[in-house]
Amino acid sequence: MDKYKKLFSNTIIFAIGTFSSKILSFLLMPYVTRMMGTGDYGSADLVQQTVNVLIPIVTLQVNSAALRFALDKAADKRDVFTVGVRTTLLGICAFLFLAYPLSLVQINDFRLGDYILLIIAFVFVSSFRQLCQQFVRGSGHVKLFAIDGIIATATTLLFTILFLGPFDWGVTGYIVAIIASDACSVIFFTVTAKLYRYVKPRGLTKGVAGQMLKYCVPLIPTVILWWIINVSDRYMVTYFCGSSANGLYTAASKIPNFVILFSQIFIDAWQLSAVEEHETKQERAKFFTNVFRVYSGGVFAVASALIVFCQLITKILVSPDFYDSWQYVPILIIATTYSCIVNFLASVYMAEKKSLNALLTASSGAIANIVLNLLFIPAIGANGAAIATVCSFLVVFATRGANTRKYIKIDFKLPLMISETLILIAQSALMLFLKQGVLLYVIEAAMLIIMLLLNRKPITELVQLVLGRFLKGRKKD
Repeated sequence: MDKYKKLFSNTIIFAIGTFSSKILSFLLMPYVTRMMGTGDYGSADLVQQTVNVLIPIVTLQVNSAALRFALDKAADKRDVFTVGVRTTLLGICAFLFLAYPLSLVQINDFRLGDYILLIIAFVFVSSFRQLCQQFVRGSGHVKLFAIDGIIATATTLLFTILFLGPFDWGVTGYIVAIIASDACSVIFFTVTAKLYRYVKPRGLTKGVAGQMLKYCVPLIPTVILWWIINVSDRYMVTYFCGSSANGLYTAASKIPNFVILFSQIFIDAWQLSAVEEHETKQERAKFFTNVFRVYSGGVFAVASALIVFCQLITKILVSPDFYDSWQYVPILIIATTYSCIVNFLASVYMAEKKSLNALLTASSGAIANIVLNLLFIPAIGANGAAIATVCSFLVVFATRGANTRKYIKIDFKLPLMISETLILIAQSALMLFLKQGVLLYVIEAAMLIIMLLLNRKPITELVQLVLGRFLKGRKKD
């Protein structure tokens, strides 16, 4: 199958599953923010983010190895999944001994000890869901991956409404809803993909476990570093400003997820194409450059549109108590934009199995993030955290962009990217200083049009290239 056609086909399949699950987080926001106060919402988010950083540590990030090694046609899939299951079980057993010290952690008015049993259950279920999800995707069952996204959407919706509404469980209900939904996904994958057939009771091909661990262990600090860049600011906002301020900041961080929605649909499919691409260096560079131009153009265009409508979207998605959170949205959109850009570059490391390089480039951003958070948050509040996150992703892009050229020389079109970035900065500054008025939206709309014109060529090329090849392939079939 033509590489562009395959990328397009996989993107459509992943869009079906990813769109439904991602869009749910937006649709549920009015309900969740109405049922929970700013303090409870901030606490629930901290529990969820704590689990997100614990999972890669507990599991040694073996789900990433399961995806990468399952993509190798020569690999024994039973070896790959068995290593994943054994590593996850051993990691969870070790985690139980660390649960008590973790329960003593307290940040301002937030105590992890109040939710330690929930955290243990959350880590257990979500670890296995991620393992099953990545192994199934790497094994080529992309349709099952997409169907699971739809099922997860339905179960999360059902459990969230039930546990926050009739049961009125508050923070506990919010977390239990996620755990229950993840458990349903594990059962779905186990039955439909017959994952039990891939578990070896004893014996593994020599060297497989070592190769997988050699690949995934360097990803543990990488994931932690990404967590520092993306999430640690919420703990600092809680420490310096309180749980209510973090609740507003967390609500604001959901709006830029529209950019991630566009990005993730594509990245899930792109990772498969990046690994499977085996042409010459020049052809690979051209392929990666063509795809990057369209991808980055789309991300910047979506970001520009979101800044224009951020106040309206915030008003629709959250309860009145959370409306002030819109003031953090524009800067967070810029941060999310560059997060999507550097995630694209991560596909180079995945294709080349250079996980250590991913660690080294991410560390530069994490260090910058910690230092800038400590400087900016006490001085200007939660928006200081947003600015620190933008700077961190710019640092990672600079280091990762230079480093990946050793493997694939992508033409980033830097003058164009700088112009696009300046437009987003100008839009954000205007939105924050003018806040409202006809003049504001006239200027914002004009800058959005300029952004679209800047990206007219790559987007037009995508339509002609992908759809043209897809339709041509259909005729041959």
